[in-house]
This record gives sequence, structure tokens and C-alpha cells, in this order.
Amino acid sequence: MRAVWSFWSKPYRAYKGRIWSEPRHHLLAWGLSLRLAQRQFPETLLVTDSEGKALLVDRLGLDFTHVSTELDRLRHADQGWWALGKLVAYSLQQEPFVHLDTDVFLWRPLPAWLISAPVFAQCPERHSFEHAWCGPREIEDLFARHKKDLPVEWQWSSARNEPWFREENCGILGANNLAFLHHYARTAIRLALDPDHATLWADLPQKSGFNMILEQHLLSACLDYHRFHPESPFRGIQIRYLFPSFDDAFNSDAAARAGFTHLLGDAKTRPEVTARLERRVAELDPAFHRHCHRLASQSDPIAMAIL
Repeated sequence: MRAVWSFWSKPYRAYKGRIWSEPRHHLLAWGLSLRLAQRQFPETLLVTDSEGKALLVDRLGLDFTHVSTELDRLRHADQGWWALGKLVAYSLQQEPFVHLDTDVFLWRPLPAWLISAPVFAQCPERHSFEHAWCGPREIEDLFARHKKDLPVEWQWSSARNEPWFREENCGILGANNLAFLHHYARTAIRLALDPDHATLWADLPQKSGFNMILEQHLLSACLDYHRFHPESPFRGIQIRYLFPSFDDAFNSDAAARAGFTHLLGDAKTRPEVTARLERRVAELDPAFHRHCHRLASQSDPIAMAIL
């Protein structure tokens, strides 16, 4: 099994780079995530674009086993769909893999019972429709107004009329059943990029919060639909989780026992968190730590975000 990362530079240039407290923390996180994962996965792959390769490989010097610039195909895609880089990376894999977000750190190996599963992810999430921020019903209403059809898996999930919806947290996402992952990822990519949806998506200028619906809710819908459909080639498909719930995944004691860190959301800007990141990298590789500081100091933060 190989470890995979993705980096689409277009949304990073536009706005995603600002989620880090300082540009150097973004660079430090890349190095730490890779170095830790290499202890378990000696074969590593970066799926990026030409600008991403220039930053992470040519300038930062990260030593991935393989580097793909397939994300150049997204140069004209709407940068609001930042999850597209991950989805394309999923769709390209031809052997069992685990995709790691840049802000995921594996202090201990992922357990064998997890990485042997047909599909595995960080944890399940359950959200109430009543209190949802950027929920699936807003997408459903948008498609209905434009008289367009959502994927059959999404329609089936919506028709269940549950008071809540599920997502699969994709801080890590992996698979041994590549055919299923390909079907899911390509369905999501078509949903975002189909030219027939261009007018529809123009009515949704702020897409950021809906990326989790595109990536994580659609995955849940695909899993549930194909698990039970009597004629599906993926009938019986199963998923396993590193943590049984979102609360467990972000419980410090449970995360410590698993040897797993995911710097979700504003954790990337907390001084105590970034100080620990600095310290960890300095202890692991002092030369790389100094290199990140030198590289970040060569430009101001805005310039670093458009490398």
C-alpha cells in the first residue's frame, strides 16, 4: 500500500494558503506529514500540478517516491471546488492506497485491521439537517430549480427522509477496492465539472462549505446505495474507521492512543499548536526546519501563497 498526498495550487493561491498562521507552517506540515508516513509506507506519491511540484519538490525538496502533475488538468476549473484535487488523486490510483491530508500526522502506524478494509476513513460524521451549515438539501434544491438530476446514489440517500445525514471524514481515505473508489471519485468529479452544470453552479458562488458535501457526503451515499443494491457490482461494500465517531477522532486521549493528529480548521492558527509543530520538525530534522524558515523568509506571506 502506498501513501498519497494531493496539492492543487490554484485554490491555495486564491485563499486556502491563508488557513495557516504563517507560510512556514504550511511547509513544515508537509515535511512532517511525509516523514512520519514514510515509516510505514516507503512508497509515496504526490499528485499535484506544475506549480505545486515547483514548490514542494523543486524548492522544498520533499522526497516523494513518485510525483504526478495530473492536476494541471484542473487549471480552468472553479477554484471554489478545492476538494477536486483530492478527488482526482483518488480517481488515479491503480493500487491500494491511503490518501493523507497535509495536516495529518501518523505518529504510529495505521492498524492492519484498518488498512486491509475495502474502504477506510478517519471517522463517520452525523449532522442534523435542521442545523446543517452548507448541507445537501441546498444542493438538492439548486438542482431541482435547474431541472437537473443528481447522481442516483445521492437521490437514493435523499429519498430515505432521515432527520440527519452522514459524511465520511476524509482526513485519511484509503481503499483496497479501487473500482468502488474510482466510481465514487469520478461521480463527484463529473458532478462538479460537467459543462451541463455550469449555469447551475454559477448560482452558488460561495462553494467552500459544500466541498465536504461533494467529497464526504457523496461517499456516504455511494457506500450505502451500493452496499444494498442487489444488482450493484459493489454490493456488500464496507467501510472501516480509525475512530468510531467525530468526537473520538478529536478527543486528545483517543488521538494520543491512536498516534494520530489531524489539525482541523482553525487549529492551524493556534499559537500553541504551531509552536508544537515547529518543535517537532526541529527535533526530527533540524536542517529541514531551517530550510523551511529560509524559504518562507524569501517572500512575504502573500507572495509565498502564489508560488
